[in-house]
Amino acid sequence: MKCFMLFTGSGPLVILTSYGSATDDELLEKLRTKGIDKFLAYEIPIPLAQERYGAHFVSVERDLRQEDDLRILDYNGERAFRLFHFRELASPVTYEVQPQEAAQRA
Repeated sequence: MKCFMLFTGSGPLVILTSYGSATDDELLEKLRTKGIDKFLAYEIPIPLAQERYGAHFVSVERDLRQEDDLRILDYNGERAFRLFHFRELASPVTYEVQPQEAAQRA
């Protein structure tokens, strides 16, 4: 299980996922279906996310399947941004759909 803060065009959100990385092809496909095709992703250590979100984390985690799953832990970008300091997060990973890939999808 991984937790990521994604900075997208519409603001930050926090996801909980069974995928091993923010750039896993299947996770990227799920994000694209939600309209997310460009982001910065910061991994949040699971114990830190559990501490900050408390019972809400437990509830979302309970709904997360063992494989191939994604759950939104926090839609409120302002709250998500305030809950974590950059120094607590892993180095960012960037992703954006390449122009030729976008053209193929159109």
